Amino acid sequence: MIDLRSDTVTKPTSAMKQAMFDAEVGDDMLGEDPTVNRLETSLAEMLGKEAAVFACSGTQSNQMGVRVNCLPGDELLINDTGHIGIFEAGGPAVLSGVTVRQLRAAKGMLSVNDLAGQPRVADQHYCRTRLVCLENTTNIAGGFVYPLEQLQHVSGWARDNDLRMHLDGARFFNAIVAGGYSAAEMAACFDTISICFSKGLGCPMGSVLVGTTEDMRLARRVRKMLGGALRQSGIVAAAAIYALENNVDRLQQDHDNAQLLATKLAAINGINADPGATESNLVFFEVDSELGTAVQLAAALKKRGVCIGPMGGQRMRAATHLDVSEQDVLATADAVRDCVEKGFVDQELVGTGPYSK
Repeated sequence: MIDLRSDTVTKPTSAMKQAMFDAEVGDDMLGEDPTVNRLETSLAEMLGKEAAVFACSGTQSNQMGVRVNCLPGDELLINDTGHIGIFEAGGPAVLSGVTVRQLRAAKGMLSVNDLAGQPRVADQHYCRTRLVCLENTTNIAGGFVYPLEQLQHVSGWARDNDLRMHLDGARFFNAIVAGGYSAAEMAACFDTISICFSKGLGCPMGSVLVGTTEDMRLARRVRKMLGGALRQSGIVAAAAIYALENNVDRLQQDHDNAQLLATKLAAINGINADPGATESNLVFFEVDSELGTAVQLAAALKKRGVCIGPMGGQRMRAATHLDVSEQDVLATADAVRDCVEKGFVDQELVGTGPYSK
């Protein structure tokens, strides 16, 4: 099975498993797991920040970031396709008492023009606008990569308006590879940064929140409150260390494969794909309504050994990753062409909605 539903489906390599097996461990909640400590220290240094806290998932580290930056009754500003606002089960409201205000932004990337005039005035009737959340790369907005200048411009505006900045860096390293800037350059634009290791970097689980020493002290308390304080989690942190040392540069292969897939799909009549809009490892395309729906095409492809996520209506998303080769990409394009040429509307339907991660 060629699985392009998400880069979360990656499995640890034999070398990564060996690193996990060999990991030196201790009690992380007591600060005594040397492997977790090494991961947190090295990532903070890489990003030019003071400290970091290991978390179970990207959703957990994002919600730790919201809680660190906001008080109950505050609001955050985010693009209307942002993961924190859509795919985290109402976490800001439930866990932190924070309102989410979604703004429309081209390519899912907020600019100063989108944000100007949005912070609420200081008045007892209003919640306090406190936080701006960006996503790099964007997810369902199209896998786009912020230019560094745009990040710096938004960051400067936020600080001028006494707002804090949080980055949902679920695909942080995809962004720096595609964007051509460093981890520290991007991190300098934010107060807190969430980085996920279970996507393109190929780890079985784990994320890290990075920021100041004082913010991470609070984040560690929030992690405990959320049930995320772990014990011998060095077994998982070892996978993240291996990924940092071995799997970052190879992300370019995923981006190249995504570009190849978009190019092949664009050549199929009835499939609307734009290679020029494919900037990272996410390929979005649409099925002509005369042929059928995204769910119907996904069902037909699954019977041909290919899994691609329907995003609702006519839209589909394919995510390239370390378990997908160039040959797999070519086979995928052939499978889509075969479905289109033979028809697929009579296929059994599977799934009813978008694959969010």
